[in-house]
Amino acid sequence: MHPEPLRFKKSRRSGANSDCVEVAHTLAHLRDSKNPAGPLLSADADRLIRFVQRGR
Repeated sequence: MHPEPLRFKKSRRSGANSDCVEVAHTLAHLRDSKNPAGPLLSADADRLIRFVQRGR
C-alpha cells in the first residue's frame, strides 16, 4: 500500500503573494510556496498554530 500524496494549502489571506508557508493536510509537513518541489520541513503544525494563536 502506498502512502497518500501530501496535499498542501496556503492561507487565503496570502493573495497573489507567493512568499508563504504551505501546510500539508496532515499538519505534519511545511514547505515554502516559492519552491514547492524543494525540501519539506517536518513539524507539528497544529502545535505551531496553537502557539501563534496564543500570541507567543
